[in-house]
Amino acid sequence: MTFEAVLFDCDGVLVDSEPITNGVLCQMLNEAGWTLSAQECMRIFLGKTVRSEAARIQAHTGRPLTDEWMATFYERRNAKLKAQLKPIAGAVAAVQAVHGLLQGRIACASGADRFKVEMQLAQVGLMQYFEGRIFSGHEMPATKPAPDVYLAAAAALNVPPARCLVIEDTVTGVTAGVAAGATVIGYSPAGPGHSSAVALRGAGAVEVLTQLADLPALLGD
Repeated sequence: MTFEAVLFDCDGVLVDSEPITNGVLCQMLNEAGWTLSAQECMRIFLGKTVRSEAARIQAHTGRPLTDEWMATFYERRNAKLKAQLKPIAGAVAAVQAVHGLLQGRIACASGADRFKVEMQLAQVGLMQYFEGRIFSGHEMPATKPAPDVYLAAAAALNVPPARCLVIEDTVTGVTAGVAAGATVIGYSPAGPGHSSAVALRGAGAVEVLTQLADLPALLGD
């Protein structure tokens, strides 16, 4: 099948942010009274927003998830990302190639807040390929695993979802892409911060890549 557009997730697909963000979250949850390891924190929160697990956080800490706590989390998270963030291996070259192949019909559709997405893309040199085509689940009626952010991205590109290829690295994201009616390819390299290849296929990914360098060839490069 020929695809007319590619819709990229951000965290874990374009930027290697999940271990950084998860580290800050894990530390703050431990400080709040919920003793859990980095591995447990990743398992619970990978692909999800912090607010979506508010009830679980309150149950373990005995405290409500306040706007003030979230503001502190964002501040500490952003500082760490600015200091440590790097692109996913091969992401910049893959995006550049796909952008050329599809004459710019690509978008970034993330479950994260817009400030974080735009900050990260700018930091790793990818903003030029996505500017004006960045979509945040925080701005949709529902975020991933709901399909809203992918439907919005496809509509903005004027491409039917069925003609879009979605690149995702979490079960939550794959579920969103499938629900939107797109074809989803998973990305699952070795290392933390991504769902397993088995889990991605189970959620509906038709194929799973271990390196993004293989992506352009799927589009005919």
